[in-house]
Amino acid sequence: MVGALMLLPLLMGCEEFLSTEPDSTRATISTPKQVSQLLTTAYPQSGYVVMGESMSDNVVDKGVGVDDKTNRFSFLYEPVEAEVGTSDSPDSYWTECYRAISVANEALDIIRKSSDPASFTAQKGEALLARAYAHFMLVTFYSTFYNPQTASSDPGIPYVTEPENVVIKKYERKTVAYVYEMIEKDLLEGLPLINDGAYTVPKYHFNIAAANAFAARFYLVKKEYAKVVQYANTAFPGTSILDNLRPWNTTMMNLSPDELTTIYSQASQRANLLLVETASLIGRYMPRYRYGMSSAKQQEIFASAQIVSPSARFAYPVYYQGDNNYFVPKWYEYFVRENVNADTGIPHVMLPLFTAEEVLFNRAEANLFLQKNSEAVVDLNYFLSKRIDGYSASAHGLTAAKLQAYYRSNNVSSNLLNAIMDFKRAEFVQEGMRWFDLQRYNIPVEHTNNKGDVVIASVVANDRKRVFQLPQFVTTSGIPLNQR
Repeated sequence: MVGALMLLPLLMGCEEFLSTEPDSTRATISTPKQVSQLLTTAYPQSGYVVMGESMSDNVVDKGVGVDDKTNRFSFLYEPVEAEVGTSDSPDSYWTECYRAISVANEALDIIRKSSDPASFTAQKGEALLARAYAHFMLVTFYSTFYNPQTASSDPGIPYVTEPENVVIKKYERKTVAYVYEMIEKDLLEGLPLINDGAYTVPKYHFNIAAANAFAARFYLVKKEYAKVVQYANTAFPGTSILDNLRPWNTTMMNLSPDELTTIYSQASQRANLLLVETASLIGRYMPRYRYGMSSAKQQEIFASAQIVSPSARFAYPVYYQGDNNYFVPKWYEYFVRENVNADTGIPHVMLPLFTAEEVLFNRAEANLFLQKNSEAVVDLNYFLSKRIDGYSASAHGLTAAKLQAYYRSNNVSSNLLNAIMDFKRAEFVQEGMRWFDLQRYNIPVEHTNNKGDVVIASVVANDRKRVFQLPQFVTTSGIPLNQR
């Protein structure tokens, strides 16, 4: 899914921050269709899965396995010594986010200078959403996680709104609060402009459902819960979300691991709202990383099925490759050729940036904080109806009594929140999503050996090690590195 028009603004290497490569073909981009083609590349084509998953509580040191720098240093909460261009590394993700931002800004500049800007309404909306999304992910990983009490003083990341016109430009970080203000501005301006009819394959762009899913995620972080529900309901009106959840306990149960990896990230899967092609090795190495999901960890992660019944189990098919290398088949690896005549290429996977399941969980959590527990329970029962093996509404329906028995607490709201977090943990295992929840609630994490009796690395609440170090090369643009 590489756009027909390749990038005009490019990052030129480790020694530059957000530079552009002059390209005379810019003058040929003048129609809405051409701008749409350009915008297929306005998304980070590097992934956060390895670094997010490796920092989470889903992994242990198995003692043996593939030694990948991003996997290892993220597990140890140390600066990742992996260069730009290394698949899945923090430096590559930083670079790719700003490359995507540069594309979005280039598209917006073309639209501004057009003789008929009104004909580019949908493209303007996508460019604004893409710019907001890349900045949101950058501030999530490379700054202290959003806290309204400290955001006005916590260092943010540069929010870039203009195309590059010099090789090395000076930038300032400003604050997390400022970055969030700018994200919200772009989000609210772009959202009403999105038009699915402008796309050949809407799921490769910020379509209406994906844009509203992004809004729901953004406002969940900001704890503006009524807006989370508003945008989640716009993404999936009425009960339509139920029909868009992955059918793990029916259709997908009958598929082989190869078949599952083939379909998991396809645009034809209704659960996938926005997909992006990313250079990544997770399709090859996810089960075999040294710091990964062991037998004991997978039992811990999937234990929450027993909330509804002691004998209940999730329908996720868990496989293993060799000793203690457990995985759920999700990632299909394919090659993008280095050039049209090459026999070699770079491994890629399609990464779902937003899914129907995340929208459902975000709405459930928001309803919980709006004191609408019954509506949160409805959403969780939607989820369970597609996840519990042999599901029966009478046997496996979620109730306050079951939550109380499982969590051994009389606090209904606390029990519901724990269930949401535990179900999300199971749903997004090996997708890097768990780290976002650990950050949102500032939850301490301990990483242990395979037996669980030796702590190898840990982060406490408000630990500076929870924040990724900025790439060393940003100092050339006047950006100070994070203090750890």
